[in-house]
Amino acid sequence: MTFLRPRLTDYHHISLVQGAADFAIPFLDEDIPLYLDPFLLWHSPSLQDQALHTSLINSFNHLGWLVKRGRRHEATQLLINLSECDEVGLGVSRTREGHRIGKGTAGDILDLFHDIPDYYTSGFVHFEEIQFFVDHISRDRISDFACSFLKSFLVDYTIEQCEAHGIPSEAVRVPVYSYNEHTIRTESVKLPVHPEKRSAILFVPKRWLRSTLWISIDDYCAKQYSEEARKIAPRPAAKQRVKLLNYNRKHYGAVFEYVAKKERGAGDCKNDPLFAQMPVDSAKASLTAIRKLRMSAELGESLRDDKKYEHEVAKLVASAFYPELDFAAEQSRTESGALIRDLVFYNNREHPFLDELVGRYDCRQIVMEMKNVREIKREHVQQLNRYLSDQFGRFGVLLTRRPLPKPVFRSTVDLWSGQRRCIIALTDEDLALIVDLFESRQRATIDVLQKKYVEFTRACPG
Repeated sequence: MTFLRPRLTDYHHISLVQGAADFAIPFLDEDIPLYLDPFLLWHSPSLQDQALHTSLINSFNHLGWLVKRGRRHEATQLLINLSECDEVGLGVSRTREGHRIGKGTAGDILDLFHDIPDYYTSGFVHFEEIQFFVDHISRDRISDFACSFLKSFLVDYTIEQCEAHGIPSEAVRVPVYSYNEHTIRTESVKLPVHPEKRSAILFVPKRWLRSTLWISIDDYCAKQYSEEARKIAPRPAAKQRVKLLNYNRKHYGAVFEYVAKKERGAGDCKNDPLFAQMPVDSAKASLTAIRKLRMSAELGESLRDDKKYEHEVAKLVASAFYPELDFAAEQSRTESGALIRDLVFYNNREHPFLDELVGRYDCRQIVMEMKNVREIKREHVQQLNRYLSDQFGRFGVLLTRRPLPKPVFRSTVDLWSGQRRCIIALTDEDLALIVDLFESRQRATIDVLQKKYVEFTRACPG
């Protein structure tokens, strides 16, 4: 079966919701759009995380020690080799593959141990500060450096999580940084692998991940740097960035002042979730907005309100069904000249009803098609039915405004009778019930979907 945005757990048919996992579940074909923020380790109440941050900083400062001992070539090569960590799959790559830095950038980083007195005498406390002085260094590169230095821990952590959740692994060779020897060794370890590339996959604890770094040059530009610097590079664009970096090298006290402020505000530094539910008030507002929208009257007719409907329904349903359903993607497709918008969810089988959908309909991802129409036609049902045959199993949902007309509902029953395919509808009234449950928290919102399914099956023969 072909999945949309497949995850490692989906490939191995492992039931694990993201909310219950201690790590960010990796995608197979793209990166997770989050980054390892070293500041979260520095600020962590966990003694283990604090110790890991200490080892991370000591390892980075060892590069400066090598430079002082005349071993700059060794430090340069080590820095280049540590600049990319494809195994973790963090960032914005669409292929889970990145590129290492060049000798020029590595040299600029090592120069900091000589050019800035504080780094020469004491080294770094937060190595994220290199982004304030060196071009081509941003959050993704900081994250890769941190993962590479901490890879030995990440290997052990991944093995532990695989054993806890029954995730298959196999022997694979990976380069691992040795804290004691300050070298990179290739080790043979049992890790999960990409099913096609056969490359190793490493897990990263969710508590270490943020969408932006706590200490970041973008935040610094917005809040900290002086009026003199703003004249050089106001809200620095790419071509002005070098001017700002040169300014920081001459006025590094401004950078240290900014970092000190970020340390004092560490209590506000939290990890970012992979998916954040909307507040209850926002869910109510979305429902109100949906009910006020006009409905298309004819098949193929398009109104401006259609896009508003799709926007509001998408964010409402994605939040309301979490964590039982992890949102995979919102996508568009064209059939017979009509633009069709779908919501796709991972079926994690955490609820007995969802497990039944896998057993009866081979439904490992649930597709929900949005229709802002006054009346669902048989053609709408057939559009979704044809789509289900490709990759989503034999269960689908129509998100629409009103209940299905009796002849159309009868056609869905006939579809079940002849092909064992199940298509049910969620209306505005169903969304209202979902919002009520979302607010009260007394029952799972997925129960509304189950209720509609039970009503449908009672109308089916046998």
